Amino acid sequence: MYSESDLEAAVAAGAVSPDAAAALRNYVATRAATTPVDEEHFRLITGFNDIFVSIAAAILLFAVAWIGDAVGPKIAGEGPSPFAGLLVAATAWGLGEFFTRKRRMALPSILLLLAFTGGVLMTAFVTIVLAVGESAFENNEQAIALAAAAAAAIAAGATWLHWRRFRVPITVAVGAAAVVGIAIALIASAVGDTPALENTLLASGLVLGLGVFLFAMRWDASDPRRETRRSDVAFWLHLLAAPMIVHPIFALLGLTDGNATIGEAVIVLGVYVLLGLTALAIDRRALLVSALAYVLFALISLFRQFGAVELNIALAAFVIGSGLLLLSAFWHSVRRGVVTPLPPALQARLPVLDRSAPVAAAA
Repeated sequence: MYSESDLEAAVAAGAVSPDAAAALRNYVATRAATTPVDEEHFRLITGFNDIFVSIAAAILLFAVAWIGDAVGPKIAGEGPSPFAGLLVAATAWGLGEFFTRKRRMALPSILLLLAFTGGVLMTAFVTIVLAVGESAFENNEQAIALAAAAAAAIAAGATWLHWRRFRVPITVAVGAAAVVGIAIALIASAVGDTPALENTLLASGLVLGLGVFLFAMRWDASDPRRETRRSDVAFWLHLLAAPMIVHPIFALLGLTDGNATIGEAVIVLGVYVLLGLTALAIDRRALLVSALAYVLFALISLFRQFGAVELNIALAAFVIGSGLLLLSAFWHSVRRGVVTPLPPALQARLPVLDRSAPVAAAA
């Protein structure tokens, strides 16, 4: 099985001509009765060996974390040791030299990246706490937030180095998540433990989510035919941005308090329709998936209000499941109807509808 990244590498190495690679993509798309650009490919598993290596790597990383936790100073004498995260990060980087750079295995590469960034984050935070003194953080949420921001900044820098070395597509999204963590921690430190903290963090998360979404669109616009690694990078960024946008919207609407009025449920459905139109325009399904739980809850509340108490869950699941399956079956046709009326300048920045058509250069 060959991925888009493999085809891209083969073209770059001169093993396959660009025309031959395009012909192969079109042939596979024809057999699947769909267009290549609408498949939203990303590489995760190429065979069971990916799962096998991932399991083995996870066991090894667990072992070195345990060993590292047994040595060195600890927070409060029983907390984590900085050597646990340090050994995990070092081991993940070393394994990446073989399984990522040489073997180009997707799932192990993702696992090793997450372990590396998580190990650096943990090491930095624990080291900062031990260096400053544990007493400085007792009942001091602002100091904890500042330490978290500093640790996230170190993790973001380490993630950038990982990207420069290994070029794993999910790395950019992980780095973006670290930057978001820095911003959230600094905002929490500035606001303090006040009644306005929750809404402030929700609003900040929404703004940051929109920023990540625009960053993802920048990567998408650089590869409108979805033939290079940039499309994979955009996929993971959209996957990060979607819950950051969706959760604050519905939380600020009050849907997460366990109750929803008819008016709130209608608003949720309207927001979901808007998200659906956006997902169709950019050809990314992450927005629809991230909002599913909220839409199901809204539909359940609606059916309960109209007297369908016993079947409200079943009816809600039936409606949303049928709707999504129909949308998937006619995704390309519906997307064409959404994208075609848009201004040409905006269409040029969206994934193409027809791979055989020329693509306008993005401004």
